[in-house]
Amino acid sequence: MTSPLSSDLTLQETVERALARSKADGCVVIATESSSANLRWANNTLTTNGVMLTRSLTVVATVAGSSGVSSGVITRSVTTSDEIDAVVQAAEDAARDNVSAEDARPLIEGDAAADWAEPPAQTSIRVFDTFAPALGDVFGRARGDGTHHYGFVEHNLTTTYLGSSTGLRLRHVQPTGYVTMTGKSADLTRSAWVGQATRDFADVDATALGAELDRRLGWSKRRIELPAGRYETLMPPTAVADLMIYAYWTMSARDAQDGQTVFSKPGGGGTRVGERLSQTPLNLRSDPTYPGLECAPFVVAHASSSAQSVFDNGLSLGTTDWIRDGELSALATTRHSAGLTGLPVTPYVDNLILDVPDGPASIDDLVANTQRGLLLTCLWYIREVDPQTLLLTGLTRDGVYLVEGGEVVGEVNNFRFNESPVDLLGRFAQTGATVPAFSREWGDYFPRVAMPALRVPDFNMSSVSQAS
Repeated sequence: MTSPLSSDLTLQETVERALARSKADGCVVIATESSSANLRWANNTLTTNGVMLTRSLTVVATVAGSSGVSSGVITRSVTTSDEIDAVVQAAEDAARDNVSAEDARPLIEGDAAADWAEPPAQTSIRVFDTFAPALGDVFGRARGDGTHHYGFVEHNLTTTYLGSSTGLRLRHVQPTGYVTMTGKSADLTRSAWVGQATRDFADVDATALGAELDRRLGWSKRRIELPAGRYETLMPPTAVADLMIYAYWTMSARDAQDGQTVFSKPGGGGTRVGERLSQTPLNLRSDPTYPGLECAPFVVAHASSSAQSVFDNGLSLGTTDWIRDGELSALATTRHSAGLTGLPVTPYVDNLILDVPDGPASIDDLVANTQRGLLLTCLWYIREVDPQTLLLTGLTRDGVYLVEGGEVVGEVNNFRFNESPVDLLGRFAQTGATVPAFSREWGDYFPRVAMPALRVPDFNMSSVSQAS
């Protein structure tokens, strides 16, 4: 366990001390405490568990000069009041040494939130009280049939206190949890994966996750070699999340305005906001209040970039429709980039939801209605090939299965794929219901996602992979 941020000050007092010590023209202070618990297992046995407490302090100092306002940002772990003062001084020194900030805007004003005085939230190993015994039962069944289970669970409660020299005092508690489980055959030649995000583990059914692993390992007993090519492909919500999260991360209005992304107007001169991306009236949106995916309702920026600004810290966030009824309706903006692009101020929100009007079909329903195609459970090692089309490449992993006559009939070899998630939005043929979806590739960084399953008529498996 790490040392407290300050042995003699609460986090609120830490924020107030930093603000009081600041001699800058403006100052934003962000103090966070993260309490986490975890379990790890291998070969049907728990191997490690732990509880950690970490704290950090970020100081944003702004200084007005003859050519504009400059900013300095310093983030450190500190343990004494003197070290808090040193962070403030370092931020002010950086601000005075830096050139004027392009994204400079007046700091957000406000008052103290009703929960400002509340202490940080903390988790404990008890959060796994229901999950751990059920996991033990999964281990017992695995030993009986000779399979091996590996995995990791983590639960984190991060409390953020944000204060500014303009009077703003905000607090937010973010619960984040996830489970990732891999099953291997007795001879270790076959594997399958399942994962789930959660706020508190009350909704995690270890028995059901273990049963799904067993089902997928059962599918893999028959091996079928297939060549590269375009296949009708069923993508569960987890695999859809692998691609759509990446698309969301590229939705910077500033980058689009500069002609750098798939959301840039062809030939330059603006963004594609207002253009139709799909004939299906789908909605890609973010909502800080979405049930089960709740996230910070205000901007928390520890650095400035094309997609966020430290000057926007504390700015209120609401529901944003990035794609509405199939039409690109917004891109991520700061107050600065909104002015450059002529778009509304719509900062990034820490969740993502894809809604497609269709029946409440599950991935099993899509399988049952498939004459021949692939079931693609997850992707990995995803990299960008062409930013202008958002062409991505990567590999399949831990389970690509052949579907024939409405049933999964075996496992196929792995592939390298080449696909654009933006292009897929205009090509899919059928969808399932939108449900929480934990991305295999990005879930550790971005777990608050809800996606539907998709049927893609011609998913591009560009080459056979030797990955196993």
